[in-house]
Amino acid sequence: MPTRETPTREVRTREIWTREIPPLDAVAAAARLRHLPGLAFLDSAMAHPTLGRHSVVAADPFARFRYRDGAAALDGRPVPGGPIEALRACLAPYRVAPGSEPFPGGAIGYLAYDLGACLERVPAPARRAGLTDDIALNLYDTVLAIDHAAGTCRLVATGFPETEPAARAARAEQRLDRFAQLLAGPGDLAASPPPAPLAWRSNFSRQTYELAVEKVKEYIRAGDIYQANIAQRFAADLPAGFDPFALYRRLRAANPATFGAYLAYEGLSVASSSPERFVSLDGRRVETRPIKGTARRLPDPEADRAAAEALVASVKDRAENVMIVDLLRNDLSRVCEPGSVAVPTLCGLETYAGVHHLTSVVTGTLRPGLDGLDLLENTFPGGSITGAPKIRAMEIIGEIEEDAREIYCGAIGRIGFDGGLDTSIAIRTVFMDASTAVLQAGGGVTLLSEAGPEYDETLAKAARVFEAFA
Repeated sequence: MPTRETPTREVRTREIWTREIPPLDAVAAAARLRHLPGLAFLDSAMAHPTLGRHSVVAADPFARFRYRDGAAALDGRPVPGGPIEALRACLAPYRVAPGSEPFPGGAIGYLAYDLGACLERVPAPARRAGLTDDIALNLYDTVLAIDHAAGTCRLVATGFPETEPAARAARAEQRLDRFAQLLAGPGDLAASPPPAPLAWRSNFSRQTYELAVEKVKEYIRAGDIYQANIAQRFAADLPAGFDPFALYRRLRAANPATFGAYLAYEGLSVASSSPERFVSLDGRRVETRPIKGTARRLPDPEADRAAAEALVASVKDRAENVMIVDLLRNDLSRVCEPGSVAVPTLCGLETYAGVHHLTSVVTGTLRPGLDGLDLLENTFPGGSITGAPKIRAMEIIGEIEEDAREIYCGAIGRIGFDGGLDTSIAIRTVFMDASTAVLQAGGGVTLLSEAGPEYDETLAKAARVFEAFA
């Protein structure tokens, strides 16, 4: 159950300003804005009638929220309270009524997996590289919304941080003019050659990863858990002048996904091709789409089809998926109306460039008086990348992996000024500073797991991301 008071929050109706611009390719739009600070590109690179319908491009945020080492800050100024309380306070002055726009501006960024230790009583891992914050969200007053199905591009502006009506209107119009002009101008889409092959190093060898799988199975036999997700952490040194945006363009081409993302921060870039929705909130409808069960794609069509059929029939993979569905049904029940949590899809097959997945869909209706931040607080981190029971699985993950996951298996996405949100699980995700790139890949371990195939599965998941660097 939520651990705080949940009074009904007043939503003050305020206008937004919009402007249609000529249709524009999403990557071209991001390229034309990338010289501005804080580029955020939520990219539906894989066509899908619902999950892949919209892309969002934003830049030049008016505020920056960060949470790290137990302290929150807005534009460097301390904000009291825990992570969710502080974030709520920073978003509170900026509200618009829900309308027809899929995203009328708001916060875009990430919640790192390690935020889970702030929300639950979980020991910190032995090592943390310190490349990321626990939360890094930028607040955007002007965004470009691309509707791939309709073939339209619309600029949306709120006029924030101005709150006086005339000042808001003036700022909104000025921002629409500026962004329309930038998006009509030239963009740098010249192909950047990939670097020489990188020397990736892992915190696991095949032998130590297989021993880790057996250790998890010992915990399962002892009755501690039913399942835990164990990941390798790969790191590589980057050459001088490495272009993270060019890397993301290669990644989206090699591994298009419905929840692609590119985020640019001061000293950090994030490139993600995640296929997995964490949680979304549309009105009061909640949805999560856990992935459990993976098979590598094969070049021969018949063999590939057979691999997909074998995945659907796999007792081990279906059991793993159902366990996590039960966990997520429990998580959603903490914030959803009684009796509203349902599973419209159980172990459905989804196919991507490099792998087949089993994906389930769990839905619910958010209780009156709660909001999207309550939803995040009571479900984070996603159960599909922890295990079950969640807290004990997180403790075992920290013990075995030893390295902090940072962004990996956290969440990437948007929290709208209208109260809506949509987030992905940060898998198939690279984060980079000027000198180092980090990529992680893992899999769920159950009593039916075989150590060798589990190790191979992590490599299958990372393969397309490695390809984007070559």
